[in-house]
Amino acid sequence: MTTELHWFKSSYSGSGGDNCVEVALDDKCVHVRDSKDTGLRPFTVTSDAWSAFTSYASEF
Repeated sequence: MTTELHWFKSSYSGSGGDNCVEVALDDKCVHVRDSKDTGLRPFTVTSDAWSAFTSYASEF
């Protein structure tokens, strides 16, 4: 399923190639994976949970 998703690199990922996060969206979920090891199963959360997380994280 996740191989059919459109993955994009987070704008907050480093430019040096380390600590990069990729995100893919679908109708109900947000999928997050390590760009250095895309074969690992992605972390998946609901869109509401992702929105709450990014809102909270933007405060720092």
